[in-house]
Amino acid sequence: MKVDSHKFAPVQGGFTLVELVIVLAIIGLILGALTVGKDVQRNAEYQKVGNKFVYEWKKAYDEYYQRAGVVLGDSQVAPTYMVNGGEALIGGASASTGNVSGALAGLPENYTNTGLRVCHGQGYPANTVGQGDPTGLSKQDLRELMARLGLRVPPGRGEGKEDRYIYTDSNGNGAELQICFQWNPPGTISGAGNVMVLRGLTPDLARYLDQLVDGKPDQREGRFRIQNATLNTAQHTGNSPGDEWAGNNTYARTGDAEATASGAGRALDEDRVVLLTAHWVMDQ
Repeated sequence: MKVDSHKFAPVQGGFTLVELVIVLAIIGLILGALTVGKDVQRNAEYQKVGNKFVYEWKKAYDEYYQRAGVVLGDSQVAPTYMVNGGEALIGGASASTGNVSGALAGLPENYTNTGLRVCHGQGYPANTVGQGDPTGLSKQDLRELMARLGLRVPPGRGEGKEDRYIYTDSNGNGAELQICFQWNPPGTISGAGNVMVLRGLTPDLARYLDQLVDGKPDQREGRFRIQNATLNTAQHTGNSPGDEWAGNNTYARTGDAEATASGAGRALDEDRVVLLTAHWVMDQ
């Protein structure tokens, strides 16, 4: 009897076109989930920086004013309404003892030794961040001023480093954010009056915080602004709406010329993202 060999031939193995499409679709979903997951993680970290650190320092500043009756570091017996006013001079003497006869009006223009930045520890002296950083360091210590009134401050990086916060930029490199306070004279583009100084912001984080504070990311509008590159005096872009933040993850600013996304720059994964300094104008 003749047997048909084709009847018992092995079936050809392999994937059908439909199966290949399904596998590719699953791989795409996985890769997309990984990308979205990275963005979600970064946004969650930005929210933590804003809500658990920056806003908590704003709260501590306001609580200092409520408890002491004056702004941070000001003289309680002769208030100047300027941060670090306790070191200000009027008529060549301290704010608390000078001008007893009232010969000078108690206006900011009549005070000297103003605008000294109140930080913790070493802080960062004038022009170490870059141009637009005109003030020196106060003799008063931020952490000691808060502790003197029994105020709790955000934990920051840990005990003794409450004014600092460590986070990672979009390339995975570590960056440190530091909080200080200072008084800016009238006409300062980055905001006149008492401000919180935030050093070490990536452009993405700066935009996020600006959106959080003002409702829109504009580097020279509202209460949250970039520290100007020309000693806070140039007026060519002062109060001009629609001014984008002066850098992104790979395009840094050079001098007073803010690079934009249309410029040329490095875009390597190992590069450290450019860091900016911003001023947040306080309510008191």
